[in-house]
Amino acid sequence: MSSTARETPAHNDSPPARQNDAAIQVLPRTVRDKPFAWLLLITGVIGWLASGTLVLEKLETLKDPGHITLCDVNPWVSCGAVMQTWQSSVFGFPNMFIGIVAFAVIITTAMGLLAGARFSRGYWLGLQAGVTLGFAFVAWLWFQALYVIHVLCPFCMVVWTMMIPLFVWVTIRNITHGVIKAPAGLAKLLGDSGWIITALLYVAVAASIFFAFIQVFAGTSGY
Repeated sequence: MSSTARETPAHNDSPPARQNDAAIQVLPRTVRDKPFAWLLLITGVIGWLASGTLVLEKLETLKDPGHITLCDVNPWVSCGAVMQTWQSSVFGFPNMFIGIVAFAVIITTAMGLLAGARFSRGYWLGLQAGVTLGFAFVAWLWFQALYVIHVLCPFCMVVWTMMIPLFVWVTIRNITHGVIKAPAGLAKLLGDSGWIITALLYVAVAASIFFAFIQVFAGTSGY
């Protein structure tokens, strides 16, 4: 980790300090250091706790194959059932261990920003790559749960819920700060639409769950 000035490019011939102050003022509030850090911290802590709970439940199931997990509600809502599938250990070990490490990085980044740290462009690019891969992996797990396994894991869904704003806002932060090069108009549009994009993704996920399990909601599943 190296310290650098904020990545926002200068837009006029004013002295550097004045340029930085002006750049900060035009940034959407959510991508300014402190609000953005709190967003990282909240999503990171909740995601880490959900992943940690899954780790503990997984250890219990390894000790006792008959263990009933905290979220074994019915045939369609069951962490235990999902843990028995190959999709829960794609890389040869339980997926939740990835969450423990990944969300710890998010929490550490948040605490650094709140303490006044400045990270290099390389660090932000690395974080962008991490959250993008994480979002893609979560999207794949979502598809598997809904259309292949046909069982929902509540704690996994908490992780999905946290990854959506995390991916959206890390991406927008990096675009508006110039880490990811984009036209100024696009950067402004994304900066102004972050929560709308997040809400639309939540609606899409909720709708997909409803239609994938419509027989359960309609009471025609046979159970």
